[in-house]
Amino acid sequence: MSSLEMKFHEAMLNVYKVALKECRYRAKGFLAMVVEMNGVDAAKRLLATDSMQSGLYELFNCGRLDLTVETLFLQEEYRQLFEPEELVEAQRRLEKIKR
Repeated sequence: MSSLEMKFHEAMLNVYKVALKECRYRAKGFLAMVVEMNGVDAAKRLLATDSMQSGLYELFNCGRLDLTVETLFLQEEYRQLFEPEELVEAQRRLEKIKR
């Protein structure tokens, strides 16, 4: 795993910790997936599904879209880890939840 992939992995784990502390959102399935697969692969799998994940709704309701996988995808430092289509989908989901 490259240092950038490791940094993204750590960011994914931090998202879980902050969401648990600040939103009381216990995303056990998310955490298990990140630990089992690694952050990048887990993020790609979550974004590859046809429907938006429940975590996106939970974090929106908590006012913390900054803690979503979609937001991590779109951070400038991580963009190179993902395909252009994945970045477009992440942006689409964030725009959709805000409507």
